[in-house]
Amino acid sequence: TTLTPSKVKMPKNKRQRRSDPSVASSSAPYSLVGARAASQSSANNNNVSKSAASANLIAPNTSLGQHFLKNPAVVTAIVAKAAIKPTDSVLEIGPGTGNMTVPLLQQSKHVVAIEYDARMIREVLKRVEGTSEERKLKIIQGDAIKTRFPFFDVCVANVPYQISSALVFKLLSHRPMFRCAVMMFQEEFALRLTARPGEALYCRLSVNTQL
Repeated sequence: TTLTPSKVKMPKNKRQRRSDPSVASSSAPYSLVGARAASQSSANNNNVSKSAASANLIAPNTSLGQHFLKNPAVVTAIVAKAAIKPTDSVLEIGPGTGNMTVPLLQQSKHVVAIEYDARMIREVLKRVEGTSEERKLKIIQGDAIKTRFPFFDVCVANVPYQISSALVFKLLSHRPMFRCAVMMFQEEFALRLTARPGEALYCRLSVNTQL
């Protein structure tokens, strides 16, 4: 017997699957989750971009030879080498964003910082605003080579390469004499400072600093 199309009946289970709305929308929750995940990912990317942009607002001025001292271990080592006493007056050349200024303030009587860049001055002042160290800090805006140094017991500096030689000679001629200076230089310059007689880098700078 031949059955006409009108007499062909679909099995009940297939009819239920086709008519059951839950089957048709079963992928919807996954689509929704995917959309939410994509939205969250986009938001996270935007936050990262904003953070990166914020971090780049204060960047070293390479024309001035600026380089920020960010390693806390190096900061701690420099401050420790300076052996600062609670009665000491400290001169800091080029405080930058204040990473070394704060621990210097915590250990000394007061700090005089000489900074050329107005952006850095604002950053340092913000670091100590509202703290007990604020009254112990004095900032002089200007060129460290041309600025008259105040009295100080200890000099601490993360020195821009361009003024390294001039700053060393200025400190050597400074009176009254100070107790010590702990400074961070570019390796090439440091090798000239410590060169021994007969070595290729031995020069007038080596002689003066080793007297």
